[in-house]
Amino acid sequence: MAEPPSPAGHEAPDKVPDRRGFFWPGGLSARLLILTILFVLLGGAIIVPPTLAAFEEQWLLDRIRAAELASLATEVAPDRVVSEQLSSEILEAAGVEWVAIQSDGVRRLVLRGQRMSRTPYLVDLRDQAPASWLAAPFQTLFGGEDRMVRVVAEPRVRDAEFIEIVAPDAELKQELTAYLWRLVAVTAFVSAVAGGLVYLSLNLFLVRPMQRITRGMELFRADPDDPRATVKLSGRRDEVGRAEVELARMQADVRAALNSRARLAALGEAVAKINHDLRNMLTSAQIASERLAASEDPDVGRALPRLERALDRAVKLASHVLAYGRSQEPAPEARPALLAEAVEMAAEEARLSESGVRLDSDLDPADRVLADPDQLHRILVNLMRNAREAIEQQPERQGRGAVRVALIREGDLSLVRLSDNGPGVPDKVRERLFLPFAGSGRPGGTGLGLAIARELAQGHGGDLVLASSGPQGSTFELRLPGAPARAQAKGRGGPKPRPRPRRKAPTEAD
Repeated sequence: MAEPPSPAGHEAPDKVPDRRGFFWPGGLSARLLILTILFVLLGGAIIVPPTLAAFEEQWLLDRIRAAELASLATEVAPDRVVSEQLSSEILEAAGVEWVAIQSDGVRRLVLRGQRMSRTPYLVDLRDQAPASWLAAPFQTLFGGEDRMVRVVAEPRVRDAEFIEIVAPDAELKQELTAYLWRLVAVTAFVSAVAGGLVYLSLNLFLVRPMQRITRGMELFRADPDDPRATVKLSGRRDEVGRAEVELARMQADVRAALNSRARLAALGEAVAKINHDLRNMLTSAQIASERLAASEDPDVGRALPRLERALDRAVKLASHVLAYGRSQEPAPEARPALLAEAVEMAAEEARLSESGVRLDSDLDPADRVLADPDQLHRILVNLMRNAREAIEQQPERQGRGAVRVALIREGDLSLVRLSDNGPGVPDKVRERLFLPFAGSGRPGGTGLGLAIARELAQGHGGDLVLASSGPQGSTFELRLPGAPARAQAKGRGGPKPRPRPRRKAPTEAD
């Protein structure tokens, strides 16, 4: 089987790209792994600040509760005064330096340690803003050495407005640092396990199936007949399963199309050879018919015209089949063309006349369309010849047949409408009207005329459509992009006719 053509501007690869490793840096697996690591680390980073803040808050609350219990010793001491030695022992046991309580609006220093050399920083546990609560551990960790922290909180066992302590933050910093490392280790372990599970799950359910699909596409691109290129269906009902099913269907359709194209190419080559030989045989038959014309036999004279017409049709059919099979229409050289003049020359070649099928033109001599003059001539000849032959098949319309041509502007679009009063297009022919060798509704027609005309119209960026059809006739609409301004008519007789354009390729009416 012939290999399908590569897209324009890209050469087909000589071989399928090598299969990349599981962790190929440019592959989906590696990117998924990197993203998983980043997202897991981001999740751990989000968890660390509130966890540290909660640890520091609990540590300070523990010091508050210990100081609050220690302050009760002053309630049982004589005159509520304890010795300096006892006060030092109580403060050391509680891990604080100063303890003060405020009740009834009076703040009282309950336990007092050594004089502080630096002003402590304040942490009020009664009403902390979220930002200051999250920033407190980092202030402790990176705030410097030998600092004191002043903590204010609500009492739990004493009847007071608040309790206040002053404590060194060195121990807090030490425990906070140790807790941070434990937290990082636990977070890293949990993140590694969770991230690995997420990565393996996504790789199993998404990446590996996509790798199979991609591999199948690469193999199919290199060789559509390679059995390894067929994607094995997993039976999944999600998007991956649907992609596998659609890819398998597409591969089957493309294989069928390639097989059909190969058969058509072989058939076309055979038909071309047969047509070549057939034309030679028909040419010999035409020469023989010309010799028969000299015969005086009346039976030969009566049969000879039918023989000549049959030979002419056969030669024409063979010629046009060859021309359609090997020719590729050149790109149109669109330029402003006088439509009335083109219609008159096409009507002459299509053998429209006043005594037979006449031409009724609603065109202004200055009307222009943007088209290639030669290709426009071929389109019009095909349409007019179709209309004339369809009308001539109806004996009741003899002498009353007409083809009417009109131009309609719709914005930047020129619509050339050709209407006839023929029998109309049969319903069974309409669906394949523009298909080569299949769209003819006339006995003896090849079905190439309208196919060629539509191909030429689409080459201009327009189209040729059957606008309407019925017992009163048919209307074809030639759509051409662009609406050039009208030309100035030269004299009262309109524009001077130009020489008839030379035909670049034969046309065939239905």
